[in-house]
Amino acid sequence: MEFLKDIWLFMKERKKFWLAPVIIILLLLGVLIVFSSGSALAPFIYTLF
Repeated sequence: MEFLKDIWLFMKERKKFWLAPVIIILLLLGVLIVFSSGSALAPFIYTLF
């Protein structure tokens, strides 16, 4: 959680709020890949990339 706090403070201090959607999308894609790697959804996920 310290890492997320540091990222938030960086964005707040340097007015880089455009980074928030990029970070959120990357986190969601990472979670999607991790949770679907062993399931029946895996072939459909790999067609997206």
